[in-house]
Amino acid sequence: MNARNQRPGTASGGATYRSGAYNSLLPWQVRERRFPPVGFGRRGLNPDDVYAFLDRVAVDMAAVYAALAESRRETARIKAGLRRWQTDQTRAHNERDQAR
Repeated sequence: MNARNQRPGTASGGATYRSGAYNSLLPWQVRERRFPPVGFGRRGLNPDDVYAFLDRVAVDMAAVYAALAESRRETARIKAGLRRWQTDQTRAHNERDQAR
């Protein structure tokens, strides 16, 4: 089965987790990537090389989108906490003013 027909992570047992030694792709690496031509008598690029690279790009993009989603959740949590704090401070201030 070539890389095109595989779901991400199935080659390593089904998980999309990467080892600590895995280096994420950088934009310049994607832009400058060149594929060797296929063997004699055929034209174009080796599809397995291209699909393996595309799978790697897809895994890196999934990681970026997961990190972005986590960042957005954290931002929403912090904003909600700040709003609660501001509401509490306003109530405390109003209660002090009414007690005078």
